Amino acid sequence: MRTISLKDAKAGFSSLVDEAIKGEVVTITRHGKPVAALVSVEMAEIGRRAIERRRTGLAAYLRTFPDGVFERNHSPSRDVEL
Repeated sequence: MRTISLKDAKAGFSSLVDEAIKGEVVTITRHGKPVAALVSVEMAEIGRRAIERRRTGLAAYLRTFPDGVFERNHSPSRDVEL
């Protein structure tokens, strides 16, 4: 992972894009603090999907299965003796 100042990133943007395409992550700093990262579209898509999976929850995930709908079983999960 490469770290570069915003000033230097502006001057060599084309070469930074080439690095990102090759799979490198380029961190851009402003006043010495990281403020942005340059990554390939492929890596950004992987990150976006991971965030969506965490955000949707189990119910939404289950709806992605074939037929999409699960019917609820209303019977008790164990026999209860009264």
